[in-house]
Amino acid sequence: MPTADGARTRAELTTLRPDLTGAYDRALPRARAEIMSRLLGAVEREPLGVTLEYPARAALPFAVPEPGLTVSGTTDPAELVTRLGWARGFRDEIANSVENLALAYADPPPPGDRPLLDTSPDLATLEQLVPDGHPLHPCCRTRTGLTVADVLRYAPEHRPTLRLRKLRVPADRWYGGGPPVLLAHPWQADRLRDTHPWLRPDGETGPVSPLMSLRTVDTGAGHVKTAVDIQMTSAVRTVSPAAVHNGPRLSALLRTLTAGLPLEILAETGAGAVIVDGHPDRHLAHLRREAPRLRPGETIVPLAALAAPDPYDGRPLLHHAATDPYAWWHDLTHLLLPPLLAVLDRGVALEAHGQNTLVVLAGRRPVRIVYRDFGGVRVSPRRLAAAGVEAPPLEGDLPSDDPVVLRTKLAAAVLGTVTGQLIAVLQRGGADPAKLWATTAHAIAAAGTPDAAALLTEPLPVKATTAMRLAADPLDDVWAYVDNPMGAS
Repeated sequence: MPTADGARTRAELTTLRPDLTGAYDRALPRARAEIMSRLLGAVEREPLGVTLEYPARAALPFAVPEPGLTVSGTTDPAELVTRLGWARGFRDEIANSVENLALAYADPPPPGDRPLLDTSPDLATLEQLVPDGHPLHPCCRTRTGLTVADVLRYAPEHRPTLRLRKLRVPADRWYGGGPPVLLAHPWQADRLRDTHPWLRPDGETGPVSPLMSLRTVDTGAGHVKTAVDIQMTSAVRTVSPAAVHNGPRLSALLRTLTAGLPLEILAETGAGAVIVDGHPDRHLAHLRREAPRLRPGETIVPLAALAAPDPYDGRPLLHHAATDPYAWWHDLTHLLLPPLLAVLDRGVALEAHGQNTLVVLAGRRPVRIVYRDFGGVRVSPRRLAAAGVEAPPLEGDLPSDDPVVLRTKLAAAVLGTVTGQLIAVLQRGGADPAKLWATTAHAIAAAGTPDAAALLTEPLPVKATTAMRLAADPLDDVWAYVDNPMGAS
């Protein structure tokens, strides 16, 4: 059964991994407090129409709550959702998130004998350090549809190695480039045989490692995004026909727009989908992406992984990297923000969140930025034309010339979430957040684009993830806004 019931989860764990049951029991109070804090943050800033009494600090973005956080007489955020009268499905997602987060806390990587960044770790190792997913979303570890055994077998925080299934597709049922062979996640492949018997098994790939996104794997030669019919955070993770169509075209466009910038694009080199009832099926699709190319002595880290605990001592990786937090933050922000604003000015708003934006470190110092995954971008035909670039034919909801839409897409990810989280981590290490935000403002101003002034003065947008889950159409973007700490910088 899927992990949405605490007693059932513990019973399955007792059978599967009895060595983890004690650690799971100890981790549950922490997991409940973490999800409760994210839920309170949503109540504080999103249009949810409820009133609660709670400790103000517990609702701050990126708070680190103490176990035992109690609201309305309960420490269980799923019980709180029930008391608020919200949908039973959302209650189950919250419960699932708590249980999977407790599983992650119960099964950390083994301790190291020195800081991880001193060991030249590979990308998969660093991505699998992240125990808690999205730093603001109360459904940060929701995996509805997976059993406890599935979570342990496939979730990146449990550090598995697996193999994708190759499924031979009749040529007249194949959409996209490359040979008609679907690369299917093993969990998904096991559910395709009865409904699509004409998909013929054609072996397996070599060993692959899941990255921070459960359904995206590192093959050693590149990355493959697969379709997995599992509710994770805000969506069921499929590969849309638009993504299959747009990937190579956006890759070429972004390579053009980033020429001369310290921002590298991991191109989507191929994609394919199975045609069902005359249309490409998002549940039967994959996408191939380049792997980062590193020079000797370099390490690449997703920005979100910088907040993850180092197995060496439990401190965030960022504390080991940024031994001089102000100089390090200056280097990162001036490397990251001017190129993102330049690309925005030229016509594409990148959704530069912590999972798809990576920093290359040399001697622990930032030297360049790498961007992957184009699913959430917005493209302005008007801005592209002004930059002398022809807009490629794109499918889906990507085109927009509205400057507010374009700025919001970028700012909610890179400022409202990533920058806020990393500054909170540095603050816990003793750094002054006002100085760090002032440095961020300087980096934005240095871009010298028309969007910079708005980003420095307007409230910072944050995706209203709980309001979206409770909405009739949970995929429509809903935004909340927080005070802009750069307004007086």
